[in-house]
Amino acid sequence: MEMLQLEILLGLLLLVLALLSIHRFSRGGGRDGGLPLIGHTVEVLANYHRIFDLLLEKFQSQGTSTVPLWIPGQSYVFTVDPANVEYILKTRFQNFPKGERFREKFQPLLGAGIFNADGAAWKSQRKTASFEFASRVLREWSGSVFRDHALELARIDLFLRMTLDTICNLGFGVHLGLLSSTLPHNDFAAAFDRCNAIVSFRFADPFWKLKRLLRIGEEGDLPKNLATVDEFTYNIIRKRRIQLSKENEDLRARKKDLLSRFMLLDESSSDAYLRDIVLNFVIAGRDTTAATLSYFIYMVASHPDCQARLHSELLDFDHSSRQHEHHDDDPSSMESFAKLLTLEALAKLPYLHAAVNETLRLYPSVPLNFKGVASDDVLPDGTRVRRGEIVSYVPYCMGRMESLWGPDAADFRPERWRAVDGSDWDFNSSPFKFTAFQAGPRVCLGKDSAYLQIKITAALLCRFFEFRLVPNQNLHYRVMATISLASGIKVVPLRR
Repeated sequence: MEMLQLEILLGLLLLVLALLSIHRFSRGGGRDGGLPLIGHTVEVLANYHRIFDLLLEKFQSQGTSTVPLWIPGQSYVFTVDPANVEYILKTRFQNFPKGERFREKFQPLLGAGIFNADGAAWKSQRKTASFEFASRVLREWSGSVFRDHALELARIDLFLRMTLDTICNLGFGVHLGLLSSTLPHNDFAAAFDRCNAIVSFRFADPFWKLKRLLRIGEEGDLPKNLATVDEFTYNIIRKRRIQLSKENEDLRARKKDLLSRFMLLDESSSDAYLRDIVLNFVIAGRDTTAATLSYFIYMVASHPDCQARLHSELLDFDHSSRQHEHHDDDPSSMESFAKLLTLEALAKLPYLHAAVNETLRLYPSVPLNFKGVASDDVLPDGTRVRRGEIVSYVPYCMGRMESLWGPDAADFRPERWRAVDGSDWDFNSSPFKFTAFQAGPRVCLGKDSAYLQIKITAALLCRFFEFRLVPNQNLHYRVMATISLASGIKVVPLRR
């Protein structure tokens, strides 16, 4: 009986794909050179593990700023043109929402959270989050938390553990202790990563709905991983509700973590609503920062001259700051150096900022950013996009386009961020060209916080350690909503 049902479903699926193919090509859908019936399905699936590089090759070989691709049931338009990016993110912002197709794919993991929401739901969450991120109390507390966790990391050096610990501390007031000497296993982190990878694959797999229905393949793995994620998240929420109910108004008002702030601002919020908020901040505060730090260490370890210059800047900063502050602490102490790394002091480290920017240019935290198309439109370069399509700007490819960054676009070169005359540093590149933090109304609220954590951690590590790459590593990214090294990076840290 089950086999008969499967055969019927597959037959219906083939019929639907055929109808979709006929409909698409009758509308001039052959513009992208896709094959009848299957479009670019085979090419995309065969290259899924290197999809960002496949897109880069297409941009470079075709000499164009837009690349359309089609798989049954979905048409994509990818772009690296800053004018198109500005049009999508700012000029015609209302016509390029996240869209129903994006929300459907990411709904199991992100629900109705800020990164998956549009309209009133997005505005409400962004308004609340914007207010909290602008709070001086949160900024000062963030610096303290970042310094404490960077010190723990310096003794162990595992970025994903540090950033999960950090976001759970800042976001939910929970200290997991993942950087303790025993390196405790955390089921939530593994399950969250698996969910991220599964829902991201939906953009390339035309059969994901069938797999979900039959509970086979990666879609069959999703429910059990979601159960692990939800158990962790709902447990935090329940404990926090009980804790807040027992505290007086004064203690409640002094709560700094984002979960408590959202609970207190609207005490009628459901657990499901808060769950979505929690997981959206996890993907923003854990995955992105950990990936950037991993690639940052990879870059400086791969470029000894850059690593030496960075260390020299940090030494000069250390010595001058101690003299100015009249610090008598042991200069070899990481703890005393960490105290110097305030928001204001970090502004005195331009080479560090340039090295971080170079890392983000080549390895942006979100390598592909999808938007829906609400109504037919024409992008500034003349590309027509249709209602229901998905349009995506590609930060990973943009950072490697010679048309945007010059003939050395693929090189890691912090000096790129100097002014044209070389007299000073210039970090005012257009956000529609340097798209690491998005732009327009949905510009990343955590941009300053991300820079703060990345620079505190990078400064502490590079001041006290020299990093050397372990040879013969297969360094490759894992395709998810955020970019990360599939197997991490192995380095030998030598204490200076």
